[in-house]
Amino acid sequence: MQTSGRQNIISLWFFWHFYEMPKFLLAVWKNYIMFALDYFSLPLLLKSFFAPWRKYRWNYPKGFDVGEFFSTLISNIFSRIIGAIMRIVLIIAGILFQIFVVLAGLIIFLLWILIPFIIIAGFLFVFIY
Repeated sequence: MQTSGRQNIISLWFFWHFYEMPKFLLAVWKNYIMFALDYFSLPLLLKSFFAPWRKYRWNYPKGFDVGEFFSTLISNIFSRIIGAIMRIVLIIAGILFQIFVVLAGLIIFLLWILIPFIIIAGFLFVFIY
């Protein structure tokens, strides 16, 4: 922003408070939203929802052994169930954190815009009452 000698400090403050800072706050808010998505990796958790937990897999036996086959099958199913349960917990935590980031950003943005009006209302309240 270029300033000329003709602009006074009040017009510069209005420009900064109502144009530059909201633009900056929106950029920061977007970065926090993207951080929350990346930190909890929600798209990846949804893509690999039924993948085995921590890639724990057991190989099936080469020969025909019914007991060993069903033991491996049950172990692989449990690994996938544990993976799904853990991913559900992480997805819920990620969604709750994302909701918190969106609400906190909205509150901060609205408070920033309303700060001058709140200060003026406070002065009027103090001096009138």
